[in-house]
Amino acid sequence: MSVLSVIKKRRSVRSYAQTAVPDEKLWRILEAARLAPSAHNLQPWHFIIVKDEEKRKALARTGIYAGFLSESPIVIVGCGDQEASPKWHMVDVAIAMQNMVLAATDEGLGTCWVGSFDEEKVKKLLKIPDRFRVVALLALGYPKEKLDLQRVLLHLFRRRKPLEKIVSSEEYGRNLKLSESPNQK
Repeated sequence: MSVLSVIKKRRSVRSYAQTAVPDEKLWRILEAARLAPSAHNLQPWHFIIVKDEEKRKALARTGIYAGFLSESPIVIVGCGDQEASPKWHMVDVAIAMQNMVLAATDEGLGTCWVGSFDEEKVKKLLKIPDRFRVVALLALGYPKEKLDLQRVLLHLFRRRKPLEKIVSSEEYGRNLKLSESPNQK
């Protein structure tokens, strides 16, 4: 699958089948994160793989929009070492986690990025050292086939903006003219 195809296929999954994720798939997803670029190649990330049901339930209680983490077979907690990279640890971890999202999509898995959580509760639960910041939680597993009415309505009323609305040429507000403009979906 091409990278653009994977990006187009990716969606936020909030309902998961109770099917274990094979270790080989998880390894490839983690390898995608390991290969991500980082400022000065400092790689200031650490990822905690949470499979334990009670810990996933506890993580689900740390955020107002995180409840579905309890049904996700795996939660990946992305942490950034702020001592190793004081200025860029958050960005670098986010880049690595986006690599995971795309690799998971390519593996036929679903993900959902969770940014709504109580960092101190997560750090205490998982015994994360003070020098680390929790950047995001990532639900990972096989999507449960069901109609996600919230997602359908959101995409019906809040469509993707066309490139002309989000890209300028040379300075803000100047239209970018491309020789070819393929159809956007």
